[in-house]
Formats: sequence, C-alpha cells, structure tokens
Amino acid sequence: MKTTGTGFTAMVVFSALLLATIAVAATTTRYIHVRVSRPATHELVRVNVPLTLAEQVIPAINHGQLRDGKVRIGHLDANSVNVRAILEALKTAPEGEFVSVQDAGNDVRVAKEHGLMVVHVIDKENKQNVDVTIPWDVAQALISETGENELNIEAAVKALENVGDMSLVKVTGQDQTVRVWVDSRSTGE
Repeated sequence: MKTTGTGFTAMVVFSALLLATIAVAATTTRYIHVRVSRPATHELVRVNVPLTLAEQVIPAINHGQLRDGKVRIGHLDANSVNVRAILEALKTAPEGEFVSVQDAGNDVRVAKEHGLMVVHVIDKENKQNVDVTIPWDVAQALISETGENELNIEAAVKALENVGDMSLVKVTGQDQTVRVWVDSRSTGE
C-alpha cells in the first residue's frame, strides 16, 4: 500500500493531535471545591483544592473525629446501625427509591439512581434543604479499610479522581448555603 505525502502528513498530524488530547485528558488536575456563603453578613468562603493535595493532607490531620484519613461518625451504637452492611446491600440492590419519609417536620428521600446514591432532606423546622449525590464507587471507598462507625475520607477522595464533574453536597438554609463539588477548574464558580 502506497501512501501519498499529503495523506501521510494528515495521518501523522491526526495521530499527534489524538495523542496530545489523550495526554492532556489523562493529566487534567481534578479539584474539590467548597463554597460557603452567608448573604446576610456578606461572608463568602471558597476552598479549591486539587484532589491530589487533599489525598496527601487528609491523612496528616489528626483532630477531633478525623484521624489518619478516617472520620468517626457520630455516636452510633454498633448494634443498631452498621453503615458498612447497609452500603454493601445497597450496592447490589436494583435502582429505585428505598426510603421516603414525609411528616410535619421533615421530608427525607434515599434512592439509588443512575449509579449514584441520592439523599434529599427537607428540614421544615430549620428551613434547610440537604442534597447529597455520591457515586457508588465513592460510597464504597468510604467504607473501605474502616472499623465500626468510620468513613475512609482519604479513599473517597482518591475515588473522586475517577468521577466526572458533579455536585456532591448542597445545603441551603435560612442564613447560609454550602456547596461541595468536583471538577477540573482551579477556581470555584
């Protein structure tokens, strides 16, 4: 097979562009962002941290409930709630809505949708909405190599490297809004 000069040049240019695109995509730095705003006081806090930095820093923080990259969750009685067993069961469960509670004070919804764990809470008394969306791989990382009532934050941050741009947590209240998301931009919105 004989290749003409123009065809060969076009093929080389196309291959170079394809390889450059793959290389850029593979080296794109991912960031976790946290934004807290209090409109009444005009306070705004923005945190934009590369996931690679967070992976290194989180295990170095040993304060309060956070130790060695893991956080203790509340004062759960080991006999009443087994977070690991619940997440393992939900991983293999079919998609759908698992919990829906509506009462005078709260609306709560827990579901598995499109490979995501979705939690939506409306706290009517405190006038607060909480939306949490977590990919299953991240949820599974949270319970990897943990003891009772622990979440592995370090492993979850590593797992976030493999998810697309997405909002993870949004809390909207009377006096403040908190948002946590992941993308490839070094600055928040």
